[in-house]
Amino acid sequence: MRRVDPADADCGIAQALGVLTDFWTFLLIRDIAGGVTRFDALQRELGVSRRALAERLSALVDHGVLIRKPYSDRPVRHDYLLTAKGEGVLPVLVALQEFGDRHVLGDGTLTGAATAAETRRAHAMIGRRLPDPSLVDSPTVLYFFPGAFAPSAPDYPPGWGDIPGAPGCTLESLTYAARTADFEALGVAVRGVSTQRPDQLAALAAHAALPFPLLSDADGRLAAGLRLPTFRAAGVDRFKRLSLLVDPDATIRSVQYPITDPAGSVAEMLDRARASRSRSRGGGAASGYRGTGA
Repeated sequence: MRRVDPADADCGIAQALGVLTDFWTFLLIRDIAGGVTRFDALQRELGVSRRALAERLSALVDHGVLIRKPYSDRPVRHDYLLTAKGEGVLPVLVALQEFGDRHVLGDGTLTGAATAAETRRAHAMIGRRLPDPSLVDSPTVLYFFPGAFAPSAPDYPPGWGDIPGAPGCTLESLTYAARTADFEALGVAVRGVSTQRPDQLAALAAHAALPFPLLSDADGRLAAGLRLPTFRAAGVDRFKRLSLLVDPDATIRSVQYPITDPAGSVAEMLDRARASRSRSRGGGAASGYRGTGA
């Protein structure tokens, strides 16, 4: 693989491109962030030649973006994992995806509504595992929302009420709170996820007396790893409203997207959880949640 040293030694963009050299390198980091960490699996996903893949993996290891973690001694085989330096690329991937969705696949309009490409990408997550399986240890609903604040919080961005998708976030959380016992009766946990700071989410959870935690994806790990639909408003990358039903083994079994009725989506997700439990009792998968595919 031919390398060209960036001419501007003081330009961070030029120097970054000296590490993230080309199209394949960005897609390689994208797939590793999504949990595809082994050579053969990466080669199948990307369709790149084995030689080109080996060169890029080696270069990223040399630059400290990836580390090799052995999983087999005979023959020697490795997982390729992002380092802390590599995780610094994740916000770049989120920004590239938002740019592509909005300005290349879309008409440039700032919107919290779903596009056709985002909808196809969202439903293609069915059957995939979460990049971080430790997020769940039981059947779990993960609902992603643009953002919500406790009324006393000083953190409301300018024009918050005009940000696409912002209205309804608190209602969605309160509706999940009201139905938590119904989900728990099915053995299903509930978690909300936003790109807000942990302290902002903690303030909201305390104000609303939510009986479940709100998780922060401020570092973009889930957004980049799952290629979740996002939009950028008030200087922050925000999720478009989306919900997942996830198995105990962190496999995604059902996707709600787009969501136009935040409160109504909770009742629909509860129906999906009930249907999945019924299939399990009728001889379904051991995990108990095959999902609806809807």
